Amino acid sequence: MSLTESAPTVIHSTFAIERRYNFSPENVFSALSQPTKKRRWYATGRSTELEEFEMDFRPGGRDRALFRFQAASPFPGAELLYETTYQDIVPNRRIVYAYSMSMDGRCVSASLVTFELQPSDAGTDLIFTEQGAYFEGSGGPQMREEGWRGLLEQLGAELAR
Repeated sequence: MSLTESAPTVIHSTFAIERRYNFSPENVFSALSQPTKKRRWYATGRSTELEEFEMDFRPGGRDRALFRFQAASPFPGAELLYETTYQDIVPNRRIVYAYSMSMDGRCVSASLVTFELQPSDAGTDLIFTEQGAYFEGSGGPQMREEGWRGLLEQLGAELAR
């Protein structure tokens, strides 16, 4: 068996999602950077129960969110862990972070995420970009993009609170 036949597979992919929010860049940045606000839009409303949420929003800071899939989910009882390290933060303009996602202790993806906030006549144009390596069990880039689309909808709901 050759190395390529026995090695795990990985899918590399990049996707971008654009959203327009009728709120200032300062308001959008606050929802991305304030732990109480981020927890509401990012860590709730899933088919999971949140067990841990820690956020250290600064360059070099780390976030951690630990979820447990509920009984009605496709993965009942499984543990889902997100670990983030902030790479670059420009208040009201940009956030860049690297994150990994693990399921039951096995890494399923590693990604670089960029949130760009651009002032517009309507408020803020947000450009979200994810550059990822998706391993077995990750659901691939399509599933991740679908997940982020839902999260960005929840961000909009948080802004309207």
